[in-house]
Amino acid sequence: MTQSDSDIDTLVGTWLTLKEAAQPLGVSPNRIKTLIRENRLMGVVRQGQLSIPADFVDGHDLVKGLPGTLVLLTDAGFSTEEALRWLFTPDETLPGTPIQAMRENRGTEVRRRAQGLAF
Repeated sequence: MTQSDSDIDTLVGTWLTLKEAAQPLGVSPNRIKTLIRENRLMGVVRQGQLSIPADFVDGHDLVKGLPGTLVLLTDAGFSTEEALRWLFTPDETLPGTPIQAMRENRGTEVRRRAQGLAF
């Protein structure tokens, strides 16, 4: 594991394998792979398995607004690592992290900020 991987792991916390993520969402692991390919989810290899941050799943659905926000970040030129770092880094002006704000139904401000990153 590189230093960068360790930093991301510290920021993200808990990861779900594709199988673990698929179960509460009621989809197949292949559907999770498709969402990752479409930039509607972001996954990285952790301990030999493609995994997504557990905070991306909210009950039986993805966090509201997450797919659109990830597309905005990708369109702004963010790599997966950069996007994860941005989503999970505390921002005192929100307050909290962007993913926390999205989980608390404050995603409009997060998306506005993500749109601003492209300019």
